[in-house]
Amino acid sequence: MSNPLLDTSSLPRFGEIEAQHVLPALEQLIADHRAKLDALLDNPDLKDFDSLVVPLEAMSHELSRVWSPVSHLQSVLGDPAWRDAYDRALPLITEHGAEISQNVRLQQAYQRIADALPDSAPAAQKMLLEQELRDFRLAGVALPEAEKARYRALVQELASAQAQFEHNVQDAADNWSLHTEDRALLEGLPAQTLEQAGGEARRRGLPGWWLPLDAPTYVDVITHAANRELRQRFYRAWSTRASDQGKSEWDNSDNIRKILALRNEIARLVGFGNYAEYSLATKMATTTRDVIEFLQHLASRTKEAARAELEKIQGMAAHPIEAWDTAYYLEKLKQQQYAISEEALRQYFPVTQVKQGLFDLASRLYGVTLTRNDNISVWHDSVFYFDVADESGAIIGGFYTDLFARNGKRSGAWIDECVARQNLAGENILPVGYLVCNFARPNESGVSLLTHNDVLTIFHEFGHMLHHLLTKVDYPSLAGINGVPWDAVELPSQFMENFAWYYDVLVKSSAHYRSGEVLPEEMHRKLDESRHLGAALAMLRQIEFALFDFRLHTEYHDGMDVMQILNEVRDEVGLIPHPQYNRMPHAFSHVFAGGYAAGYYSYKWAEVLAADAFAAFEESGIFDKPTAARFRSEILEVGGSRDFMQAFVAFRGREPTIDALLRHSGIGKAA
Repeated sequence: MSNPLLDTSSLPRFGEIEAQHVLPALEQLIADHRAKLDALLDNPDLKDFDSLVVPLEAMSHELSRVWSPVSHLQSVLGDPAWRDAYDRALPLITEHGAEISQNVRLQQAYQRIADALPDSAPAAQKMLLEQELRDFRLAGVALPEAEKARYRALVQELASAQAQFEHNVQDAADNWSLHTEDRALLEGLPAQTLEQAGGEARRRGLPGWWLPLDAPTYVDVITHAANRELRQRFYRAWSTRASDQGKSEWDNSDNIRKILALRNEIARLVGFGNYAEYSLATKMATTTRDVIEFLQHLASRTKEAARAELEKIQGMAAHPIEAWDTAYYLEKLKQQQYAISEEALRQYFPVTQVKQGLFDLASRLYGVTLTRNDNISVWHDSVFYFDVADESGAIIGGFYTDLFARNGKRSGAWIDECVARQNLAGENILPVGYLVCNFARPNESGVSLLTHNDVLTIFHEFGHMLHHLLTKVDYPSLAGINGVPWDAVELPSQFMENFAWYYDVLVKSSAHYRSGEVLPEEMHRKLDESRHLGAALAMLRQIEFALFDFRLHTEYHDGMDVMQILNEVRDEVGLIPHPQYNRMPHAFSHVFAGGYAAGYYSYKWAEVLAADAFAAFEESGIFDKPTAARFRSEILEVGGSRDFMQAFVAFRGREPTIDALLRHSGIGKAA
């Protein structure tokens, strides 16, 4: 096969795939799929699930396998050719998706099969048909032809605007840096950060230190830099990325207006009052009022504790606390109150050992074994592939890890699907994923040290990965995280974070990078005691983001002032003042470029589920095999094949309550 992208007989051939392969591959595959679909719909024997749905699932799976490396590479490689190929191919993918979801003949065929499906049919088949018919409605399948065309044009514009939004955020960050020869300016920064900054300066032929605006560097500066002016410079750069406060070529102001207007028109076109209502059609929450009241209730329960936290850190500062001071004084308070620091903890968390401890935890809970496989083609020399085997030694899937920040790579941490599980017509295809983080790059000795917050991050993402890998669902559209309500998809990830606080887990995840000594018990005790420090302020910050997002999509109108909405939300739930130049929305990629539009509340919604689920492990023992087996079978294995609340109740024996979340956050019992 001449085009390596079209070879789906194995994992992506990253050593051979080039940007020039993208358009020809997609054009050919989409044309083939159109012809196959027409032939299917013309078939008079098209009467049951296997004759229609199974072939459609196989085609969708094939297209996903071709598109996945394209989408992935443009987000992790700083190669303009990949971005250009992605941007040129995105309209093809978007148009093809809209074309299928607006195909009346196809929708009618699905409806006939759903109507004829016997009560004894597998639950996964019923759920698949239910979700597909819902998605036909959400795509306007019943609209007049002119309005269908308008819908297709809108989703094309939206996809393009969202992609440009993300590009601008990345470019604005990649093109800002700080170079200094003044060592005193960098007082307080971790040794790892200074070492890397010195190395970066030398690579550029410069004296002194060169600091980029990536997440690890920003967090280290804002948390540890003694020089307040330096903290403010980094805060300003970070909080004004891709805004009118910087270069106009990366300003996302117009993109924000366009994205909100397009979403609102899409929602109204298919019969919803606003985009928030449209978004909830695929989520657990049923009404916009449910979401607003949930967030407001959580804020009311949190604010008193957050105010007490702020008073404590204000007592340490000789000036009013500003946004660039909070993390710094929280770290100082941790050192003063608990005699522990992130820098001291970091020495015990080299990334290789953290990974090993994480894999050991997965083995203890679920009986899986994870083994590095160096025979798999990767896209960067810091990327590794791991096979995942069950207790019998049989391979059940695999995943890539790409853990370190680099220029041109999208910021943040995420997992994504490389291959979804598929077991149709005797063809068993195993799930494979990408696990991506942006940790500090290894030093010249190959060592990268993680903060405990970084440890929480990789545990979080690995929870998503287990959800993807341990699925037992045979249909790709419901396997793993697919088909799961977006406000429940964070449950497995936030659930996994809890383990990273337990000494029995951290013993396996820690080894001092020089001595090899595991994290001392006394240090762990101090870490555990400091667990709730800043938790209430962090909770309010997440509620602020969620309310802002949801109000934007509930209250949208022409001429809406986005910053005014943000300021109103901050006045309602925030405690820490933000400077006038702050432009948080302009880099809020979760909402304006990702899948969390009118859905950022999902983090808190799912955290209620996750905390309550983990409470079952606290009650039985965190390594309790029967509890882990029940969590695996009722939550991780079922994907989107079951109503999620029913799945939760099957695991927990009841619906969730907010009590465990408040307790884990140190906020107190629920009313």
